[in-house]
Amino acid sequence: MKKENTPHIVRSISELHNFFGLREPRHPMISIFHFEDISNHALENLENFVLEFYWIAVKQNCPGKVKYGQGFYDFDEGVMSFVSPKQLLSYIRSDDAMPEGLCLCFHPDFLLGYNLSGTIKEYGFFAYEINEALHLSKQEEDLVVGILHQMQTEFNTNIDQFSQDVIMAQLELLLQYSKRFYNRQFLTRKPANSELQTRLEAILNDYFRDTNKLSKGLPTVQYVAQQLHVSSNYLSDMLRGTTGQTTQQFIQDKLIEKAKELLSITSLSINEIAYQLGFEYAPSFYKLFKNKTRQTPLEYRNTLLNPN
Repeated sequence: MKKENTPHIVRSISELHNFFGLREPRHPMISIFHFEDISNHALENLENFVLEFYWIAVKQNCPGKVKYGQGFYDFDEGVMSFVSPKQLLSYIRSDDAMPEGLCLCFHPDFLLGYNLSGTIKEYGFFAYEINEALHLSKQEEDLVVGILHQMQTEFNTNIDQFSQDVIMAQLELLLQYSKRFYNRQFLTRKPANSELQTRLEAILNDYFRDTNKLSKGLPTVQYVAQQLHVSSNYLSDMLRGTTGQTTQQFIQDKLIEKAKELLSITSLSINEIAYQLGFEYAPSFYKLFKNKTRQTPLEYRNTLLNPN
């Protein structure tokens, strides 16, 4: 992992252990280690590296900054982060203090033959930005660390025909608890999430008023997430946790509000309204409106003209 623009690709757990100055892993496709055991030399050279496996970290103290994508982020104590394969990472050390915590790494091939191989993509937090990390309470941190220690004990001392089944069960338990804790975080950070939702509504209101933007098509989840400076997965999961809707559903509801406004206060045809709202094809507008309101746009307009 030399300090150069070209990222260093770490293809195996064994290669990671070798660079970190750790002993050879007991299992070739899964490992748990303490950050305190990483060599000083390795910490000084952690710039621009890509892991070809999953990385879950519980950072109890992390002096310095982590770069994920294009941003640098500071960490507080008790932070849990999730990184999927092929993501660009860097760690910039701020002083001689050693980071503290635990790290679990596992290769995608370790999941083959298990349901988790297909369902792991449903855990959206693997696509969150690092600044959207999970902030753990002391009780939550103790529970997570306990599961990691159980996994470590299993593959360090009990490797047999049952080992992988047990480890997979423990991994799924860890991910389920992480999902629960993220949902708790969405609910306990309501002021911040409420402000994010208010900004989202303002962005959509502005978008539906701007003919230049609408000429490029309907607003996408990726567009609004970028405007809010959050990842699309985090935004959808946050909204689902606080409103019961995904970002796509939230966008569609704002679009229907705007469509109802145009149907009620203008004499534009249904097709003209569809095109004005950014639809390339008017039938797509009819279908969405009917799905959301159980009325066609024309039926809705007629009920306004003839309320009885």
